[in-house]
Amino acid sequence: MLDDKVTVLKGVGQALEEKLNTLNIFTVNDLLSTFPSRYEHHQVLPLSDLIHEQKATIQGTIVADSLVSFFGKKKSRLTFPLQVDQVIVKVIMFNRHFLKSQLLAGKTVTVTGKWDQYRQQLIAEHHFIGEKGEDEPIEPVYLLRQVIPSHRFKKLISQALNDYESQIPEFLPDTYLEKYKLISRQYALRHIHFPASFKHLKQAKRRLVYDELLLFQLKLQAIKKYNRQVTVGQKKLGDKDKVTTFINELPFQLTKAQLKALDHIMTDLTSPYRMHRLLQGDVGSGKTIVAAIGIYLTQTAGAQSALMVPTEILAEQHYQGLSQLFGNRLSIALLTGSVKGKKRREILHELKEGTIDIIVGTHALIQDEVNFHQLGFVVIDEQHRFGVNQRKTLREKGMDPDVLFMTATPIPRTLAITSFGDMDVSMIDEMPIGRKPVETFWVKENMLERILNFIRKEVATGHQAYIVTPLIEESDQMDIQNAVDLYQKLEAHYQGAVSLGLLHGRLMNDEKESIMKHFTAHEIDVLVSTTVIEVGVNVPNATVMVIYDAERFGLSQLHQLRGRVGRSDKQSYCILIADPKGDVGKERMRIMTETTNGFELAEYDLKLRGPGDFFGRKQSGLPEFKLADLVEDYRALETARQDATEIIYGDLLESDQRYKGLNEHVKQILKAYQQGFD
Repeated sequence: MLDDKVTVLKGVGQALEEKLNTLNIFTVNDLLSTFPSRYEHHQVLPLSDLIHEQKATIQGTIVADSLVSFFGKKKSRLTFPLQVDQVIVKVIMFNRHFLKSQLLAGKTVTVTGKWDQYRQQLIAEHHFIGEKGEDEPIEPVYLLRQVIPSHRFKKLISQALNDYESQIPEFLPDTYLEKYKLISRQYALRHIHFPASFKHLKQAKRRLVYDELLLFQLKLQAIKKYNRQVTVGQKKLGDKDKVTTFINELPFQLTKAQLKALDHIMTDLTSPYRMHRLLQGDVGSGKTIVAAIGIYLTQTAGAQSALMVPTEILAEQHYQGLSQLFGNRLSIALLTGSVKGKKRREILHELKEGTIDIIVGTHALIQDEVNFHQLGFVVIDEQHRFGVNQRKTLREKGMDPDVLFMTATPIPRTLAITSFGDMDVSMIDEMPIGRKPVETFWVKENMLERILNFIRKEVATGHQAYIVTPLIEESDQMDIQNAVDLYQKLEAHYQGAVSLGLLHGRLMNDEKESIMKHFTAHEIDVLVSTTVIEVGVNVPNATVMVIYDAERFGLSQLHQLRGRVGRSDKQSYCILIADPKGDVGKERMRIMTETTNGFELAEYDLKLRGPGDFFGRKQSGLPEFKLADLVEDYRALETARQDATEIIYGDLLESDQRYKGLNEHVKQILKAYQQGFD
């Protein structure tokens, strides 16, 4: 059986078993599922097919004897000219001076190393005197962390395949194999480890990538269906007439995208199933008002709501905004770590008694002492800033309340399918009426004087500005303009003509809140800040955002920062001060100046940075795929999602014997999920 321990393999004793266990290899199946990280193939290619800065193998004739020079302590550099395809290539070998007598003019040699297209040279790692044949084997390379020698590991893989290949199950129905022209799983596992050719390797990877994505999508869809079947939500029979009146009395008109998202939320709230929805929206697109209308419907149905946000600044802002929005219609309270003593005890008592309709707060809401009278609706803002357990704790404070997750970080469809595939997704993809796009410029630091004069003019017309830097204090490692140093420079420049404030993460919470209150009240004209102000801060009077060392940020984070301005009908500006050295950095700056659509930027960011660092940190809930690449394999991901949806909601697992293998897999997933394992 594939579940046999690796000790069944010849030569695997206790010592080797323990080493394999450190690589998370416990069974034969684990061994066969440890795929190569890359492949080496020393196939001789023409120069025109070589890729700059990648490993390559070339073959040619040495046209002059090799030369050796020495440097440092016992270090040497051997060079010789190699004629390849009528072109002279310079070959360099380090610390191989003893080969000088072998690498002579007139000899044919094959060398492998790093190719430099611009210098027409190759830094060789190894060589072969003579011609190499075309049937070079494709060598798998595994990430073994020096736990076990590569040749020993490959021998184990080979033995496992020979002994257990016939036991590898085929869980896909023949219809899928035929439809997508996929090879069998047995064949795929053999050729992913020991490909007979690049064609075989491509076929093997294509099959195993589809398997990986399909099994993951089956997990998401099965859990989603299970939750709908077993979780009975709170059907809220609220006063829809009151809600309609409230919407009609708003001082602005909702966009079509807001109305569509609101329709989804209202349908969820009034249905017997628990809401589990993600509301995506670009910065300033008006997600909060949509959530607020859902909160009002919940109140008219006699239930309470909770709004959890990641920072005290944002909690205070939401509290003020909702208080202004609802007036006397709802009883609203604010609960953060700063609320203490008698005030805290009063809020907790009123919350438990049910006299508070909505509580706004930070993670303070998930403390054991916080109890609700009847929690019916939970809104979690910037959901990726909270851990899975934090979100779960708040949800469990009510009897299966409806849950709405909101994010102002536009998530590419690829990541939404993988990270949030078990949720329903609503999207607000248009800006409120009257908003002007933020004009974005990319400049070098030598333009600072002009930028500061421009800010002075904006301040003179009654507007405000942000200047954002990556670090708080000077760093020896990175030459980055920092907030403290810049604040002092601006003080010297403006000499009291402009009111300045300084905000960074090392200030105490009450200090941060005090500074933000002064800025919001326009007692500060220009706020110098680190990325503390990235999420949610709303100062409509601010019209200028200057971002220092902008190349240090990803596109999504730059867009979040840009979203702090342009929040009124005033024309706003974002100025990126950057001097990127690499092509990726320059491309980021170019894209920022040309695109204001957050979802387009998110797609670019995903391609430039990869999914693992999309949010600037390891994304909670993002799966670790062994072979699949969310960018490269996007079409396979879409196909797998569609197939999984059809399988789960078409009840094919139980009704069709051809899906027996997949059915067993889904049963194991649901069993683990019911026991509390994700």
